[in-house]
Amino acid sequence: MSTQSLSLTLTGPDDTAERARQLARKLAPGDVILLSGDVGAGKTHFARSLIKALLEYPEDIPSPTFTLVQTYDGRSGAIWHADLYRLTSTYEIEELGLIEAFHDAICLVEWPDRLGPLAPSDALDISLSPGPSDDSRQMSVQWNGPQWADKLADWRA
Repeated sequence: MSTQSLSLTLTGPDDTAERARQLARKLAPGDVILLSGDVGAGKTHFARSLIKALLEYPEDIPSPTFTLVQTYDGRSGAIWHADLYRLTSTYEIEELGLIEAFHDAICLVEWPDRLGPLAPSDALDISLSPGPSDDSRQMSVQWNGPQWADKLADWRA
């Protein structure tokens, strides 16, 4: 299975949110999105926008920085939003139940480098970094799983 990639320039927070909503419409339980980037790169903004698009009823979407994981009941099943920044070992990740959630929930993971060898090989890897203007972001996307090409069709248009 060969790695595929896509690179986009997002013009600002509204563009970032729209990309998240486009992807949300295609997600299913078992889909894992790994969100990388420095503090302030837009990971949580992307995750919040995606989660809001998956919820049947609006609710507050706090950052899981201190709780480590926030879970939600979405239209198509459970949604897990994890922030692994404060974790130091893969044992802590296993204790959270995140590995099991990878199989039956839609999972968004910030700071996925903390997963080490536990990172799913078929996850969608999104990296955000500052773009050419103040509000813009560069989004680099990589994937191995065959399901992602169709799910990212809107981003290629």
